[in-house]
Amino acid sequence: MNFEQYKKAVELLNLYSYHYYLLDDAITTDEVYDKLYHEVLEYEINHKEDVLKNSPTQRVGDAISEGFVKAPHLSRMWSLEDAFNSQDLEKWLTKTYKLDKNITFYCEPKYDGASLNLIYENGDLIQAITRGDGEIGELITQNVKTIRSVPLSIKHKDKIEIRGEVVIYKDEFEKINQERAKNGEALFANPRNAAAGSLRQLDSKITASRNLVFLPYGVGENTLEHKLLSQKMEYIYSLGFKNPPLRATCKDFDEIETVYGEMNKNRDSYEMMLDGMVVKVDEIAAQIDMGYTVKNPRFSVAYKFPAVEKITTIKEIVLQVGRTGAVTPVAIVEPTNIDGVIVERATLHNFDEIARKDIRLHDKVIILRSGDVIPKIIKVLTHERDGSEVEYKRPTTCPVCQSELLDEGVLLKCQNLTCEARVINSIIYFASKPCLNIDGLGSKIVEALFNSGVVSSVVDLFDLTLEKLLALEGFKEKKAQNLLDALDNAKGCEYWRFVNSLGIEHIGEVASKTLSAKFGSGFLDATKEQIVALEGIGEEMAESVLEFARVNRETILKLQTILKPLEPIKREEAKENPFKGRSVVLTGSMSESRDVIKEMLERLGAKVASSVSKKTDFVIYGEDAGSKYDKAMDLGVACLNEDEMRGKIEQT
Repeated sequence: MNFEQYKKAVELLNLYSYHYYLLDDAITTDEVYDKLYHEVLEYEINHKEDVLKNSPTQRVGDAISEGFVKAPHLSRMWSLEDAFNSQDLEKWLTKTYKLDKNITFYCEPKYDGASLNLIYENGDLIQAITRGDGEIGELITQNVKTIRSVPLSIKHKDKIEIRGEVVIYKDEFEKINQERAKNGEALFANPRNAAAGSLRQLDSKITASRNLVFLPYGVGENTLEHKLLSQKMEYIYSLGFKNPPLRATCKDFDEIETVYGEMNKNRDSYEMMLDGMVVKVDEIAAQIDMGYTVKNPRFSVAYKFPAVEKITTIKEIVLQVGRTGAVTPVAIVEPTNIDGVIVERATLHNFDEIARKDIRLHDKVIILRSGDVIPKIIKVLTHERDGSEVEYKRPTTCPVCQSELLDEGVLLKCQNLTCEARVINSIIYFASKPCLNIDGLGSKIVEALFNSGVVSSVVDLFDLTLEKLLALEGFKEKKAQNLLDALDNAKGCEYWRFVNSLGIEHIGEVASKTLSAKFGSGFLDATKEQIVALEGIGEEMAESVLEFARVNRETILKLQTILKPLEPIKREEAKENPFKGRSVVLTGSMSESRDVIKEMLERLGAKVASSVSKKTDFVIYGEDAGSKYDKAMDLGVACLNEDEMRGKIEQT
């Protein structure tokens, strides 16, 4: 075989692969393919300088990586806004039509896999990067080269990013799990997990063995001049990428619904897992004009498929006790496979829901799972009852410490600070930044202190000595002394920090400041009427403070004696400014820490809250603002970036 014959053999092998892996249409036998492949391989062994980048031999994983390095995308990979029903779709269309009425829509499947960005330059695949945070991902080029549906070279010569999803077909997933079961290995939960895990194997031979499939759904940086996205994607598929099982252009809501209905109806017949349909504005110019919110493109939405429902049986109801003492019931159900995930637990939310739905032990129930949301019980099949069902009795004592529970109707709470279930998380919260900010008292240290028996409550922290710490594994003198110094530095803290650190149910930073400013150490003896009279504190919050103080009075007084928190100093009333008396929420990254900006706004008389509601006056956002920004936009709350906020302050 000479070089020209070698080049033709590579072209022929790639043609065979294209028909087999992308068109599902084999045009030769395995025997013919294997014979030609080995002839090519033999030539390459003897002529290493002639090896072509698009040779199929370059797909074989033969290197074990020491780890993956980070790499930036040329342009950001955005997440999509979700629509869960036709009303959500109509709402999205209404917003979109306000931006441009003369538009049509391109619809394609929303694959349930692992997102990947391919970068080609001069026709060659030069980088393959996982989605990561949308800006930076992990460089996994060698692994991706083993995926047969990813062309190693394309006819397009300009630099281009081609985005898509890596999936494992359902039948291949079953084979992989059967093999893993045979070998005594843990089974993959679903095809998406299997695809993501396979992509990130340090040994690329494992990736090569998994038969991954790449399915394009869009482009990033590119020089293409198509006016429609549908034309652009048609061009991408023509470069040698696999076509989706269904795609369509639509004029309006009704046509989108028709395509969605067809895709949803046939979802089980598709080779890959789908979890919805993506709807995008087809006109590229309109997309550019619409732009992006902080989080999502305005020209695209993920129209999710309905959640999957299954029937199962409740085996038992267990109780979980959280940091604040809230007791949450959880149903343990017969293991049930829902869309590739084995479900064994379902949320019950609260005890009122158990009563309202008349949920009993051994009941047959319908559970619903939507995407990654924790499964929930949506219906009890009372007609299936045979007399073996047992009514669930509302608990009156903590399942861990047996102390009396505070019954708030919807919620039951253990108010005992020394309850074992609460201690570790309570200490972590006690030491956290918005509370006493005790440096060096992270979760692992707290767990080590608790598990060794040295600390069994928050108060025990202040009985620690150098000798006690040095007796524990992992503590050397410097580390131990640093922790003791940090505990000592916590003394003399602001009084609101002390109140906040107690972890009273419903009482966060804002309410702690309100209580401290009014009562200081006298909050322990405040009456319900006095507490409810404070702005922003309702009856439920007041009840929580009173009950917490009653149950933990001795502990609070001990801590107060140890820490000697500073009684609040009456702050001078702020001068008139746009933020005085206004409710403000901060979100995203800014030029200074949010704590600094928060303090500045509070000096101006603003009330800085942690969540957005209709009562919020301003949301001030920085980079990577999340759900708070989105909620503010939905509620019509005024949103200011940091520069706009500072501009308003400077004007006063």
